[in-house]
Amino acid sequence: MQVSGGDLQRLRQLNSLSSISALRAASGPLTLTELAAATGLSRGSMVDVVTDLHERGWIAEVEPTPGGMGRPAKRYRFRADAGHVLGIDIGIHKVLAMVTDLAGRTVASGRVAVNRHTTRDERLDAVHRAIDAALVASGLTPPDLWGVAAGSTGVVNREGLVTWVDELPDWAGVDLVGRLGQSLSCPIAIENDSKLAALAEQRLGVAAGVRDLVYLHIGRRPGAALILNGHLHHGFSGATGEVGHMGITGWRTMASELENCPAAEGAPPEDAAGLVFGAARAGDAGALAAVDGYAHQLALGTAAMVLTLDPELVVLGGGFSRSADVLLPALRRALEPHCLRVPEIRPSKLGEECVALGAACLALNHVDEQFFSPEGSISRPAAPQRLA
Repeated sequence: MQVSGGDLQRLRQLNSLSSISALRAASGPLTLTELAAATGLSRGSMVDVVTDLHERGWIAEVEPTPGGMGRPAKRYRFRADAGHVLGIDIGIHKVLAMVTDLAGRTVASGRVAVNRHTTRDERLDAVHRAIDAALVASGLTPPDLWGVAAGSTGVVNREGLVTWVDELPDWAGVDLVGRLGQSLSCPIAIENDSKLAALAEQRLGVAAGVRDLVYLHIGRRPGAALILNGHLHHGFSGATGEVGHMGITGWRTMASELENCPAAEGAPPEDAAGLVFGAARAGDAGALAAVDGYAHQLALGTAAMVLTLDPELVVLGGGFSRSADVLLPALRRALEPHCLRVPEIRPSKLGEECVALGAACLALNHVDEQFFSPEGSISRPAAPQRLA
C-alpha cells in the first residue's frame, strides 16, 4: 500500500500528540522505554518523536540523579514552562490576575482592591492594573501570553457579554473581550465566576477527576455551577446554576439568618457570618439555630440541582466554606428529606484564588484545542530560548 506524504505527516503529528499527552499526564519524567510503553509506539519510532519534540522546544531532558550507578537512561518531561496563560477574577471586592504555566501552576499574581461602589471604568482600570502587576512579577509581557480568561460576577452569555448582574448596577453590558483585547492579542474568554470556581475544583481541587458535580458558592452572594460528564456546563444563555432566582429557595435572603442572629448583634453585615459560625462552633444555641436556618434554605436550591443531575459530589466554595466544619453537617441534615441520595459534600481548599485559577484552566482549554488536539497543530513554542 502506498502512503502519501500527507498521511505520513498526519501520522507524525498523532505520534507527537500521544507522546506529549503521556508526558503531561505522568507524575514525573519518563524514559524512552516508559514513553514507548505509554504510547504504544516502538522504541525506534519513539526516538524520532522525542528528538523532534526536543528540537522544537516542547520537551526537555531531565538531568540524571547524582550518585547513580552506571549510565542512567535519558528521561524527559513536558515543558510546562514553554507557554503561559492568564486567569482573572473580576469580583465585587477584588480583581485578581494570575499567570500560570501550561500545567496550571501559578507563576505570579497581581491584586487590586475594589468595592461595590467602584464604577465600571474604575473596575476596568483595576483589571488592567492587576494584569500589569502579574506580568511584571512574572517577567513576561502581553505577547508572551497564549490565552486569557476572566471570571465575572453575573450571567455571562456565549459571546462573553455580562447580560445580568444584581450587585453592580453599571456592570451589565460590559464588553470585557473588547476591553481586554485593547492590550492583549491572544485568545480571550469570559465566563461566570462560580462556573470558573467549579472548573478549578474539578481540575486542581477537591473534585479532581470527578465527572459530575454541583458547586456551591456560599456567602452573602450565593451562586452555583454544574460540571457534567467532566465538562463545565455553560447552558444556552449562561444562566445555569441560577436557582437563587426562584424566591422559594430563599437564596437571596438567607444570609439574613446569620446577620440577624444575636451572636452577630452590632456587627457589620460582612462580619456577621464569621461571628455566628464561631459561636455555633462553641455550642451557642442561638447560633446553631441560625446555621440550621441558613442550611435549610441553602438545601432547597441545592436539592433541585442534586435531583436533576444526581452528582457524585457537591463542593462547598465561597467565603462561608471556611466554616464548613459547622455548616456542612447542617447542610447534609437539611438535604436528607429532599434527596433520594445525598451525595458526598466536600469543602473547597483553593480559597479566594479559585475563580482566577478556574479562569486559567479555561484559557488552557483553548491552548489545548490549538496545540494539543488532533484538529490543532503542534508548532514551536513562542520563545523557547527564554526558558530553562
